Amino acid sequence: MSTPDVGIDQLGIYIPRHALPLDRLAAARGVPPEKISIGLGALAMAVPAPWEDTVTLGANAAARALRAGGIAPDEIGLLVVGTETAVDHAKPASIFLHELLGLTSRCRTFELKHACYGGTAGVMMAVDWVRSGAARGRKALVVATDIARYDLGSSAEFTQGAGAAALVIGAAPRLLTLDAGTGVYASNVWDFWRPLDRREALVDGKFSVDCYLDALAGALADYRGDAAPVVDRMAALLYHTPFPKMAQKAHRRLVERERPDLDGDAQTALFERSYAELVEPWLWLARQAGNTYTASLYLGLAWLAEQRGAALEGHDVGLFSYGSGCQGEFFSGRFAAGSGAHAGRIGAAALLDDRVLLDVAQYEDFVREGARGGTPSVDDGALCHLTGVRDHKRHYGRQEAIA
Repeated sequence: MSTPDVGIDQLGIYIPRHALPLDRLAAARGVPPEKISIGLGALAMAVPAPWEDTVTLGANAAARALRAGGIAPDEIGLLVVGTETAVDHAKPASIFLHELLGLTSRCRTFELKHACYGGTAGVMMAVDWVRSGAARGRKALVVATDIARYDLGSSAEFTQGAGAAALVIGAAPRLLTLDAGTGVYASNVWDFWRPLDRREALVDGKFSVDCYLDALAGALADYRGDAAPVVDRMAALLYHTPFPKMAQKAHRRLVERERPDLDGDAQTALFERSYAELVEPWLWLARQAGNTYTASLYLGLAWLAEQRGAALEGHDVGLFSYGSGCQGEFFSGRFAAGSGAHAGRIGAAALLDDRVLLDVAQYEDFVREGARGGTPSVDDGALCHLTGVRDHKRHYGRQEAIA
């Protein structure tokens, strides 16, 4: 029996409406702005309001995916949420989304964690669920949602961000068919972690970059086998992007691993040309939203799909996912015939156009109010929002039905 085509049927994303231009933060912290705009490659970061959290970001992304794909809630038989900024140590974020999205009781739902890899872990599990036949004609909904949060005034403050991506996984996908073979790499390292009693993460920055690059090399070797170099056969290459400059470092390592036969000048020329064509154009959301942890890779996919549209149909894309701790996976897919129409419904550019830019004082007020658990009146037009926390129980609301 042949294996059915399985992949991403529709993609939806969401980023907070509020953002802080990083040149404003650099001026306030006495940091040269080029250290951020050039050194990190970042221009702004999304700032969640006190009434936004991992659940609301994920629910808004999922609602956009279902609406864009014309998918009814009762078509979803599996809901997986990948996050490293969960709202509860026991109750999964997925069950809150299950209610907000109006999914049926005949739906398996749970939360996954492996740092920034959690969303991809959910995608791979959902793909296997559909391929196995257990889906019985239904689709899976995978949501990657996170808030990257560090201490005010810390060196990591510039690599904050927030956002979510929702992927509807099904047979005969209308957006991107995923290839069955992937390459993986795992190793126990302490490059990034967040103890249970901390709201902010801890990171060994330089070591984490090294771990990322080692995982990329290992996953790529496991994926490729004897196949032709991916740099020669992909229309685009997408990397997990904790900060945009990381994608450039990753692509350089990929070229070095894939084309060791080239001398230094030829290898550099291949890197510069392929980075400009295959990688750099799809980093715009990362430059504007900051680090979105599990959602990062899929925000890149959203921008690629929306910007290229029908021109991508029939073309291959390579994707590398990394989660500290660590796990890496390299996988690939092909844009389906007619995928341009579905890509055009993602609405990523419209989300950026609708943003409100904060000054540093307003940003710091949001951070402090959020840490206290405050929930001011919702005024951003988002579909789902946090309404309050009472007796340690989180309560959410939505403005209207999803479908």
